[in-house]
Amino acid sequence: MTSAEQLSNQFSEVYLEGKWIAGTNLSKEIAPINLEVAIKKYRTLNTIAALTFHLNYYLAGLLEVFRGGELNIKDKYSFDLPDLKTEDEWADLKNTFISNAKNFEQQIKTMTKKQLSNDFVKSEHGSYYRNIQGVIEHGYYHLGQIVLIKKLLQG
Repeated sequence: MTSAEQLSNQFSEVYLEGKWIAGTNLSKEIAPINLEVAIKKYRTLNTIAALTFHLNYYLAGLLEVFRGGELNIKDKYSFDLPDLKTEDEWADLKNTFISNAKNFEQQIKTMTKKQLSNDFVKSEHGSYYRNIQGVIEHGYYHLGQIVLIKKLLQG
């Protein structure tokens, strides 16, 4: 198995269809959540909708670079979720997140060993490999938060 295939599998495990390490994945956890639960605050924690937006913000930004575009994302904007007022708006966010995750997985699969070792935009950003690994770790971090927030909201 190539490094790209291994990374792709690890990514898919946390974002799309995995069960091995965490016993669940982001797609499975957010799929059944309705708007009321998605935007409900628990004390000072982020909402599930905000975490979904945040994860998607980074996927979309990195996908842009993967496709030859510029790196235009900024951490300070990564939680700028617009107000969600309808189930359709929440469904659109979930669908966009899943679509971007699937596209991200496909992009990883096509990368060569050389591409993975190349600098990600600038040397200060590390390699493509390190950035993809960071997205995987980031996914597990927020997956844990989403699972806990769901349990806290269920009371």
